[in-house]
Amino acid sequence: MFKLETFYQSKEWLAFRMEVIDARTREDGFVYDEITNKPILRAYDLILHHKIELTDENVNDYNISLNPDNVQIVSHKTHNMIHDRFNNYAAWRRNVFIVYGAPLSGKSSYVREIKNAGDLVLDMDSIWECISGCNRYYKPNALRDNAFAVRDCLLDCVRYRRGHWLNAYIIGGYPLISERDRITRELGARLIYVDTPREICLDRLAHDEERSGIPEYKGYIEEWFRLYEIGKG
Repeated sequence: MFKLETFYQSKEWLAFRMEVIDARTREDGFVYDEITNKPILRAYDLILHHKIELTDENVNDYNISLNPDNVQIVSHKTHNMIHDRFNNYAAWRRNVFIVYGAPLSGKSSYVREIKNAGDLVLDMDSIWECISGCNRYYKPNALRDNAFAVRDCLLDCVRYRRGHWLNAYIIGGYPLISERDRITRELGARLIYVDTPREICLDRLAHDEERSGIPEYKGYIEEWFRLYEIGKG
């Protein structure tokens, strides 16, 4: 028996998702947004939207939750548009997404691209910038406890669905499977992996005026990929 908050991490859903994507990949190799008819160019931007919205009452009815006729493939932005169209926060389940990947993979840029006004975004770099008034990538150790206290407060807002937001995006590295599994269970979240290769992350660092002057940043990138590869093994 599934609960709604854990259904999207289940083996059944993940296998079903891949079957639908494979079946609807066109001859040109692209999967298309079934509302806008535009190709979805990034795998992590692809959402399977249930036409009959899943609830705790129907998630174990496979004629609804695992029925290909009940899902549309859409981009994340289209998915937000579908839900925001109704502008009724009480009627729709709030979505929580863990957006993870290496430093400089483009996580924050992706969230800025897809989010709607009124969505909740938890980004540690933004928290550090807000409370320190410094470069968003400079993290004074004296403010470490304060930064994590702000983060924990916002995580509680997500965990207990406080406020009137429709989507929440938690941006972080999360290279370890155990860490990702824990936070997705705790928050009832879905994962979005921004799968930018190491070489591109390092190239971006070399051309980034704010971060290229921080000696530790190359090490942050290398360490993320080291831990991620350990998790895959």
